[in-house]
Amino acid sequence: MDKEDKTTLDLSRLEDKIDDLITKVTALSEENVQLRGQKESLTNERFSLLEKTDQAKKRVEAMILRLKTMETK
Repeated sequence: MDKEDKTTLDLSRLEDKIDDLITKVTALSEENVQLRGQKESLTNERFSLLEKTDQAKKRVEAMILRLKTMETK
């Protein structure tokens, strides 16, 4: 194998590696977009659940207060 053939082979391998990297970067970018969307969705869901928990806590506290008031009558 002469020097020119080796250079051609090296360039071909380099092109293959670059193509693989481009494919991986594209896949990772798409996955990143999906993960960011999931994160936003989960953050919104968490906020909603925290609000519902707070509302439930306030209702329970109000019921306890009413029961204590009824108890003292």
